[in-house]
Amino acid sequence: MAASAEKLIIFDTTLRDGEQSPGASMTKDEKIRIARQLERLKVDIIEAGFAASSQGDFEAIRAIAGIIKDSTVCSLSRANDRDIARAAEALAAAPRKRIHTFIATSALHMEKKLRMTPDQVHEQARLAVRFARQFTDDVEFSPEDGSRSDMDFLCRVIESVIKEGASTINFADTVGYGVPELYGQMIRSLRERIPNSDKAVWSVHCHNDLGMAVANSLAGVMIGGARQVECTINGLGERAGNTALEEIVMAVRTRRDHFNLDIGVDASQIVPTSKLVSQITGFAVQPNKSVVGANAFAHASGIHQDGILKARDTYEIMRAEDVGWTANKIVLGKLSGRNAFKQRLEELGIKLESESEVNAAFGRFKELADRKSDIFDEDIMALVSDEQQSHENEHYRYVSLSQHSETGERPAAEIVFSVDGKEVRCSGQGNGPVDAIVNAIESNAQSGCELLLFSVNAITTGTQSQGEVTMRLSKAGRIVNGVGADLDIVVASAKAYLSALNKLHSKTEKLNPQL
Repeated sequence: MAASAEKLIIFDTTLRDGEQSPGASMTKDEKIRIARQLERLKVDIIEAGFAASSQGDFEAIRAIAGIIKDSTVCSLSRANDRDIARAAEALAAAPRKRIHTFIATSALHMEKKLRMTPDQVHEQARLAVRFARQFTDDVEFSPEDGSRSDMDFLCRVIESVIKEGASTINFADTVGYGVPELYGQMIRSLRERIPNSDKAVWSVHCHNDLGMAVANSLAGVMIGGARQVECTINGLGERAGNTALEEIVMAVRTRRDHFNLDIGVDASQIVPTSKLVSQITGFAVQPNKSVVGANAFAHASGIHQDGILKARDTYEIMRAEDVGWTANKIVLGKLSGRNAFKQRLEELGIKLESESEVNAAFGRFKELADRKSDIFDEDIMALVSDEQQSHENEHYRYVSLSQHSETGERPAAEIVFSVDGKEVRCSGQGNGPVDAIVNAIESNAQSGCELLLFSVNAITTGTQSQGEVTMRLSKAGRIVNGVGADLDIVVASAKAYLSALNKLHSKTEKLNPQL
């Protein structure tokens, strides 16, 4: 008779570590939308941000703490009293709260970054956990760059922080240096050597620099005995990203015969969550991405197609509908009323704060329905994102445009947009219609920024699909993403460029910890 399964805790850090992807910064309202969806997904812990990094992050964490009821809300903090107190203040309203504190433990980081001795790091880690315990019983400690740290020193630090009350120990592979077998053995060795290791839940936090974040995380679970995985939606994160939540969840569910672990996540919400994060951040999901990629359940080979038709499990180890791929269905049309639209927003987990916001979104929906016969869930999510984005940082706001392209002639464009509420009309030419519209905007904005990325993604299928454009701009070391959606991809491009300029204009500054 098999032993009863233990639970694997899913700790989502999309709103903190995921946001550290260049250009992926989110507004407070965008973070709230994702947090609500993560709660629908039933993740155990939502790391909502790093409260001490900026006033914006603090306000976002405080708002999420007051809204989320079913998941634990967490804030990251460095191992100092100021950061910890700021995290505690932001989390005050949360029914379940966690303070996650960290300090680097590798010789390289201690010498070059912290300029501290091992004894100083040990003392600061111990005192930080002691201080955090004044605010909550749920304290997590991470040795930053743990996978490159000395084992004897790790044992000393971790034993001390557990004595001070750390209830979760998160072993961080900060730079993606780990190899599955070795990473798992390091955790197992630590648990065997540290006398009070059984007093804490052990966790894994892996980066994907060598493409092994998921493998390392699962090795930490199976070899090392970790029972919490820190991960992000779509594997979002700085550099090559983090452990992908969807891959961890479906690996453990699909191969339950091997892992024998329970997960509380509602897998049917995986794809809707993936699409929401992609739309808000402007990071498109590659088609061949496991679980959430557009081709994840597509079969082109004739042999595969024949097998699927005869018996689905010949080539499919999980069902598309189990992870939420059934969401792409026609839901509304031009004759649909306001109540039906509002109900669909609720079903999609989209909560607008006022009736005026609902009315504005409904107006945008009716405009779209006049131009597009079939409205899909993804269309609704895109228009709400577009509406909310346009109202949050309205230094620049799109009004209208016209453009002309003809073989043998240089494309030209004219755009009307508002600057702090005052409309301006600009024109420009370029090598193509998008280049022309950017040149037209820049004739007024004169931002001096560099365009790093221009990406177009079809929101749904067919030639009537809205185009979703991402523009990534860089200026003075800051990188931002702007996203715009429209049936006309030139209009979508203009919206995306203005959206990115708004983010640059906001001058939001924050600290990004490396964990």
